[in-house]
Amino acid sequence: MNYKSALHHNIFKIISQSAKDINVDSYVIGGFVRDFLLNRGLTKDIDIVAIGDGIELAKQVSKNLPNKPKVQVFKTYGTAMLHYDDIEIEFVGARKESYSEDSRNPVVENGTLQDDQNRRDFTINALALNLSQANFGDLLDPFNGVSDLQNKIIRTPLDPDITYSDDPLRMMRAIRFSTQLGFIIEETSLQAISKNKDRIQIITNERVVVELNKILESDKPSIGFLLLEETGLLDFILPELLALKGIDEIEGQKHKDNFYHTLEVVDNIAENTNNLWLRWAALLHDIGKAPTKKFSQKVGWTFHGHEFEGSKMVYQLFKRLKMPLNDKMKFVQKMVLMSSRPIVLANDEVTDSAVRRLVFDAGDYVDDLMTLCEADITTKNPKKFSKYHNNFKIVREKIIEVEERDHVRNFQPPISGEEIMKAFDLKPSKEIGIIKEAIKEAILDGNIPNEHEAAYTLMIKEGTRLGLTHITKK
Repeated sequence: MNYKSALHHNIFKIISQSAKDINVDSYVIGGFVRDFLLNRGLTKDIDIVAIGDGIELAKQVSKNLPNKPKVQVFKTYGTAMLHYDDIEIEFVGARKESYSEDSRNPVVENGTLQDDQNRRDFTINALALNLSQANFGDLLDPFNGVSDLQNKIIRTPLDPDITYSDDPLRMMRAIRFSTQLGFIIEETSLQAISKNKDRIQIITNERVVVELNKILESDKPSIGFLLLEETGLLDFILPELLALKGIDEIEGQKHKDNFYHTLEVVDNIAENTNNLWLRWAALLHDIGKAPTKKFSQKVGWTFHGHEFEGSKMVYQLFKRLKMPLNDKMKFVQKMVLMSSRPIVLANDEVTDSAVRRLVFDAGDYVDDLMTLCEADITTKNPKKFSKYHNNFKIVREKIIEVEERDHVRNFQPPISGEEIMKAFDLKPSKEIGIIKEAIKEAILDGNIPNEHEAAYTLMIKEGTRLGLTHITKK
């Protein structure tokens, strides 16, 4: 079949002419072709295979483009890349690969288009469109990838046992594509992932996290995490999450399965935010429950302090997976630490004081925290579900009202330490901190407004209580 319509962008004609200039055949292969056939729109990443020198082709394309974009060459991988019209184009010479047991980095040799298609991870990614001027747009589909697209199947071109053993990252990619596209992993392929699951340990954590992020960014992330659990990969990647699985029973008392609950929460939050790190917070919000789980004959199962324990575990998890130990991690920690606060608040009378403290502690992230807590409601009881969400609506309205009046988000005390020192002729001392804390607590409790005059009056009162002498006039 011919798909010239897929190649309407002028870049393909320029690549075709460039390939002719240096006397090589060229093909667009992989994700661009797959996404075109799935009607997913123009992919911004285009992979070009040259039957010959891919780097030379990239340089020729650059010469033929009006803006002469810079060509980035990666000699180690035999690839080159350039950017044109918001599109990233990668060029590589057709090759065949062989692998050793302890590495996913193959020994590479020059090869044919068939060799190159053989080395592709899945049949749906082995589809190629001819860019030669004589056969422009012809589809090459040696593994019935179009049929697998139509039937929504993830299948490897060759023996999946060999495919996954050679490059174990493909196991993660199979699960990621299944999650993103809503496709089913073919049964033999799924069994091969389970068989080779321990091979994931030769993959760098950074590469694993890239795939985890793409699963989390999907419309329904639970699909991917259920497959990771089913195949045994989750035990190597996120054992903290797997530890939540299961229901214990003592004296007829049970607790809910926190693993499946967590996946429901992640799916819920995916419907309301594209914030990757808030989705990570949803995934990890209950990881502290496994190490804090206890049974009491009086109250049954408890998870006291699981939010605090979970926030500590976030750091260890991020560090192990080589994830960023920066503000993104701190955001996830804060969300996990505070994940129960609005739920407790919604169960009680929603007081101004409690809301002020929530906004003070959450700061700019209070809206994210509320989104997380709303996603955390997974009860199947419609009355309870409605009650919780109605209460959260009240909390949100109260947050707006309190913030407009009291300005406690990113709270800055009305009285500075320097002003306290001047008022009582103090050098740096613990009394300054005591006075500032008293002012902050009074504002949060609603005893005084968040204004300078009221805070100054309290400062004098608190200083006098501490035995200090006020020596300056206001």
